[in-house]
Amino acid sequence: MLLHHLSPLQRLGLAPALLQSLLTLAQRFSDASVRPARLVTVHRETCVVHDGAELSCVRVHPQLAGTTLAVGDWVLLVTDAHGAAWLAARAEPATEIVRRDADGLRHVVVSNVDVAFIVMGLDGDFNPRRAERYVALVRSGGAGIEPVLVLTKRDWAGDAVADDEADAMRRRLGIAVEAVNGLDPAAAAKLGRYIAPGQTAVLLGSSGAGKSTLTNTLVGASVEDTGAVRAADDRGKHTTTHRALYVLPGGGCIIDTPGVRTLSPDVDAAALGAAFSDIEALAAQCRFRDCQHQDEPGCAVRAGVDPDRLANWHKLGRELRRDAMTILDRQRQLAEWKARSRGARERMRLKRGA
Repeated sequence: MLLHHLSPLQRLGLAPALLQSLLTLAQRFSDASVRPARLVTVHRETCVVHDGAELSCVRVHPQLAGTTLAVGDWVLLVTDAHGAAWLAARAEPATEIVRRDADGLRHVVVSNVDVAFIVMGLDGDFNPRRAERYVALVRSGGAGIEPVLVLTKRDWAGDAVADDEADAMRRRLGIAVEAVNGLDPAAAAKLGRYIAPGQTAVLLGSSGAGKSTLTNTLVGASVEDTGAVRAADDRGKHTTTHRALYVLPGGGCIIDTPGVRTLSPDVDAAALGAAFSDIEALAAQCRFRDCQHQDEPGCAVRAGVDPDRLANWHKLGRELRRDAMTILDRQRQLAEWKARSRGARERMRLKRGA
C-alpha cells in the first residue's frame, strides 16, 4: 500500500535513500492505511503535511513526544478508527541545518534540502561577515547542500554596483553568487537553475533581505506576506513568522524561513574548514606547521587572505571551541581567569605600595 503513494512524492524530493528509510519504518505498522508525506509547516500542536496530492493538517502521535520535527522532514501517517490522520513516524534526514540560540541550545532550521540560498540585500543589510557565517551554517548541514549567495535589491543598488559586489563576494566566499531584483520574474529563471526537479532549496537570511519576495517570485503566486524595510537602518520586520515549504511550478520545493537577529552556526572543525577552504589550503604553505595565523613569521594565510575574512575565521573558531567545552572545562577556565585577575590586582597593590 505504501508504494502506491510514492510516485507523486518524487516531485517533492523523495530520494531513493529516504524511500528506503520510509519503507523500513513502515514495517513497524500493520495498518494498511499507512502512507508517506512531507512536513510542510510545524505548529505548536499540529503539523501541515503534503502527501503528493494535497495538504492536510495532522496531529503528532503521542509516541513521538519529545521528537524534534522540522520543515522538510519525511514522515509516515496512520489513520485511526475515527478516520483522523496522525503523524506516527519520522525518517532520519539526509541533511539537516542546525543553529544555536543565545543559550547555546541547538535548533533544527530545516531538513532534507539540496540548495541553500543565502539571501542578503544590497542595502544596509549587506554584511560579508554574516554571509560567511551562513556559509558555515550550511556547510555544517551535510556535504549534499550547495550554498548560493543571493544579493537582492539589484534595482536599488544599480547594475554596476550589484555586479561589482557579486564579483567581490564570489572571490571572497568561493561559492556561486547571484545578484537579482526579487520582484523581477527573471530572478525565478536565474535561481531556478540551481533547483533540479525533485530537489529542495531553502532561503536563509535576515529580516528584510527579501526572502518572502523571492518565495513569491519563485512560486509564481503571492504565498508569503512581504513588508518594507525601515529607511533609517534598512531593517525589516518579521513578515515570515514560521518556516513553510512550497511546491515550485517546475518541480522541486522552496522553504521560506523567518529572519534571525543573531546567528550562531552549529559547526564543527570540518564544517568551518569547508566554509573557509581558502584558509585551509594556504595553511599548508605556512612556515610553521602549528601556525595560528596571527603574528607568526612566514604565515601564508595572513599574506593571502583578506584581513576581515581572517578575523571572522578566528572569531568563529573561538565560538566553536567555546561550544565544545564541557561544564568542567568552563569551570576550570573561570577559575583560571579569576586566578589571573587576583594575580594582577596583587601586582598592582605591590607596585603602588613600592
